[in-house]
Amino acid sequence: MPSMSTRRRGRRTINEINMVPFIDVMLVLLIIFMVTAPLITPSMISLPKVGQAASQPVKPIQVLIDKKERIEIRASGPAQSATLATVGQAVKRLQPAVPQGEQTAPVVISADKSIKYETVVNVMDALNKAGVSRIALSVQTGR
Repeated sequence: MPSMSTRRRGRRTINEINMVPFIDVMLVLLIIFMVTAPLITPSMISLPKVGQAASQPVKPIQVLIDKKERIEIRASGPAQSATLATVGQAVKRLQPAVPQGEQTAPVVISADKSIKYETVVNVMDALNKAGVSRIALSVQTGR
């Protein structure tokens, strides 16, 4: 009898990725999205309408601080000179009386860029202590 040689074939590693499970998952996801897409309704946003304001906005009161840290207050008339101690009361006096529930005239601080930041903060603090609630800073946009 011839001797039977038993050959063992070793397992070879597969160098390829089996794409069938990946394709199956992708097809299931595609079907799910195709079924659910028509069921999704877009949300509606309630946007504000133009011209709904009860009155025209009040012209702001300007507080100007120049290079020498002099303070001027400009409302509808000519500019008035003020000091740090009197700026709050002067602005409060220039704000028109408004009915309950409406907002007072805003105060816009315009300061020269070369002055100390502390001066602007001190003016804002004086306005806050006087009871002025709407304070804004004026800036120039870069070009």
